[in-house]
Amino acid sequence: MKVINILVIVILFFSCKEEKTIDISMKDDVKILASDSLRGRRTGTSYEQMAAEYLAKRFKDLELDPKGTNGYFQEFSFADKSDPHREIKFVNKSEDGTITGTNVIGFMDNNAETTIVIGAHYDHLGMGGEGSLYRGETKAIHNGADDNASGVAVMLNLVKELQNKNTHNNYLFISFSGEELGLLGSNYFVKNPTINLENINYMINMDMVGRLNEEKVLAVFGVGTSPIFSQTLFSNKTDFSITEKESGVGPSDHTSFYLMDLPVLHFFTGQHEDYHKPGDDIEKLNFEGMEDITQYILAVITDLDDGPKLKFRKTKNESDEVPKFKVTLGVVPDYLFSGEGMRIDGVSEDRPAQKAGMEKGDVVVKMGEHEIIDMMSYMKALSKFEKGQNTIVLIDRNGEILEFDVEF
Repeated sequence: MKVINILVIVILFFSCKEEKTIDISMKDDVKILASDSLRGRRTGTSYEQMAAEYLAKRFKDLELDPKGTNGYFQEFSFADKSDPHREIKFVNKSEDGTITGTNVIGFMDNNAETTIVIGAHYDHLGMGGEGSLYRGETKAIHNGADDNASGVAVMLNLVKELQNKNTHNNYLFISFSGEELGLLGSNYFVKNPTINLENINYMINMDMVGRLNEEKVLAVFGVGTSPIFSQTLFSNKTDFSITEKESGVGPSDHTSFYLMDLPVLHFFTGQHEDYHKPGDDIEKLNFEGMEDITQYILAVITDLDDGPKLKFRKTKNESDEVPKFKVTLGVVPDYLFSGEGMRIDGVSEDRPAQKAGMEKGDVVVKMGEHEIIDMMSYMKALSKFEKGQNTIVLIDRNGEILEFDVEF
């Protein structure tokens, strides 16, 4: 991607002190947030703070009221974890060895009784490390254009779209930090809310919405968390092909709100080969698709605007059913695929699938004696194998069934 150096960032930011940034486009927002100069916006770094300052400026120019604990900012501190399996605990900022992240929060006050939360995390992986899928020998910037500058850009676009519209609710816009470390910013917010949680109608989350494909397949999670969601999503979908997921629990910030018994919707355009790698850059985003998603979310909000406060419904936690496995094929699954089998959306270098000859677009239909009909059956089958074992994997490649010998 083209490098926007630190001087350009500083000049833009300080020139905006006098000139409002209302007319900045989604592409402009991503150019800033996913620039090399912000070095991947890792939580607790000066680069994350620069991104937070930029977002606070955007909120101010869009005439949102500050709703953090310090203006637009809500800081949270935690002890760095050396054990990846240990839960991170929030601590006092003054304690030794702490890291401080910053949520950025703005409020659109329509003098309504209920509030809709619209959120997207802005942190990413910095130079890599824990969470990165990059296997290069040298460190590289993980710009996170799709993950999740795209979601933040759509959120900012919705601020503009909702001004003086759909005024039966207030709107709380939150740019979360700490998502990549375990939903830290959203978890902290719901435990330390800056508005009354009882007044929240529902929460909308955008995480990785920048790569809408040609078929316009859009995954929406949390559909089961309120009885009205499925009908509303279907009646407003236009030419989208919606893949509905019932559960309110998933690997993004909507989970924190669902666990407080609030209805949630999470929008997602799917994983890809650049997920958590340095290749997640701006030139690969579909900005027309992001505009279409903005308008779709706006239509859903409009449809629900004059109705009563939404009823909450608990859903089955799909993550509880995920089996543990010791091996992997080394592929990125296509989470938007609704056909039979598990379609491969990306193949990692020097891993079992790549060594066997599998390709992006292949559909796994059988592993050993185990039939593969969906993602869950794929994971259950994978859990049956040990490192060093061999098995035969059947692949549907453009209608032809191929056989591959795989060594885990």
